[in-house]
Amino acid sequence: MPETSVKVVLLEKSPHPTAMTATAARTCYSASEPSAIVARFERKPDDMIQTVDRVRAAGHHSTLEHNIYVFGVTGLSRAATHQLVRHRHLQFDQQSQRYLAFKEATFPYVKPRKLSSIPELSRKFDELMAQIGETYHAFIEAGLPGEDARFVLPNAAASQLVVSGNARAWYEFLTLRTCNMAQWEIREMAFEILRILKREDPVLFRDAGATCVRGYCHEPNGPECPRYIAVIRAQQEQGRRADAWLEQRAKKIT
Repeated sequence: MPETSVKVVLLEKSPHPTAMTATAARTCYSASEPSAIVARFERKPDDMIQTVDRVRAAGHHSTLEHNIYVFGVTGLSRAATHQLVRHRHLQFDQQSQRYLAFKEATFPYVKPRKLSSIPELSRKFDELMAQIGETYHAFIEAGLPGEDARFVLPNAAASQLVVSGNARAWYEFLTLRTCNMAQWEIREMAFEILRILKREDPVLFRDAGATCVRGYCHEPNGPECPRYIAVIRAQQEQGRRADAWLEQRAKKIT
């Protein structure tokens, strides 16, 4: 089988995430029943958006938890899925190497791009994957159970999962995994999810992503990160333009 690349598909989502987040937030401070709040937001959608922006910026993220998103993920290596399942607020069901036995002497695998750029090492990697595939297939042909034959499969073996979580869990996942310091493969998956969520629900996920998007870095070596430096420089330039505009306005007034 050829090398694979990560693919992310949104399978299911809550139907009215912005309204539910706004309703949950307003319920905390209102004497009105939740159903009446929903009806009010239907009449005043701008108020709904402002409410969500306000609670998100304030860190009142429990209001995001009323919305669920389910993704299908394919082409992720076992090395990356071992990292993914550390996000315990997400839910996972993964393709089993115990019950699914590859019928041919090949199996799908993921090759690091840095390795692909070195022809000699890339060839050795492919040869090793082929050798492992032949050994695995020989075990299966000899009648060894899939749960035992899988012991030779590498971390490079590709897998597929269904992953679900509420909006807050995804928000926190994206904060960590779109960071430049994240492992490249899970970062690619995270950016695919970020693009989908921003397209589907731009209000809820307006500032989702690495913390540098929000103007700071949670990594100890963040000041050395090109992405963080670019964000800070852009903010500084925006601040200089704002100062220049205020100075011009002041001169006109005086």
